[in-house]
Amino acid sequence: MKAAVKVKNLTKSFGKEKVLKGISHTFEAGKIHGIMGFNGSGKTVMFKCICGFLQPDRGSVYVYGKRIGKDIDFPENTGMIIESPGFLPYISGYENLKRLAQLNRKIGDTEIRDAIARVGLDPFSKKKVGQYSLGMRERLGIAQAIMERPKLLILDEPFNGLDKRGAQEVCELFVELKEKGTTILLAAHNVMEMEWLCDTVCEMDAGQLEVVYEK
Repeated sequence: MKAAVKVKNLTKSFGKEKVLKGISHTFEAGKIHGIMGFNGSGKTVMFKCICGFLQPDRGSVYVYGKRIGKDIDFPENTGMIIESPGFLPYISGYENLKRLAQLNRKIGDTEIRDAIARVGLDPFSKKKVGQYSLGMRERLGIAQAIMERPKLLILDEPFNGLDKRGAQEVCELFVELKEKGTTILLAAHNVMEMEWLCDTVCEMDAGQLEVVYEK
C-alpha cells in the first residue's frame, strides 16, 4: 500500500480544549477517503494540520513521504478547499482563478477555463462572483482546487450549497479524477452518497478517528 497521507499520534489543543486526541491513520494513494463528523468534531483542524496551516502540539504528518513542517512547509502538488472558499467579489470567476494561477505559473487560460467548465460553470461568463449563489461559489472553489491537476485533493465540505443534481455531478467528477490517479480526502457531515463515492469512510467524533467503511 502506497501512502498518500499518514498521520501519527496527531494531537492539537486550543486552550483547554483538546480537539485532536492522538490520531494515527494512513490514507492510501489513488483512493477517495471520506471523513464524516458533525461540526466541531475535529475534521477541519485535522485537514489544516495536513495542509501545514496549523502545527500540531504532538505527532507528525507525512504527505507522499515528506514530513509537513520539517521536510516541507506545505504539501506539494495539492489542491484544497478549507472552510469557505474566498474570492474577490468584484471580478468574474475566471478572473479570480487567473489571479490565483499566476502565483504558481503552472497553467494558462486553457486549463483555467477547462476547470471551470468541468464543474458546470460558464468559463466565459462575465458575472461577478459577488452575484454568485452559494452553490456557484462552491463549484468555483472546486474548480480552483482541481485546475492545476494536483496529485492530492483535500476538500472540506465540498457539497455545501449544492442541490442533489449538483452533488451528483461533483461526485462523478471526483470518481473521474480518482481514475486518473488523484487521491481525495473529503469531509462531510451528512452525505448520502458517501459509501457509494468513497473507498474508505472514517468517522471523526470528539477528536478521534475510526474507520467505519472500507471497500
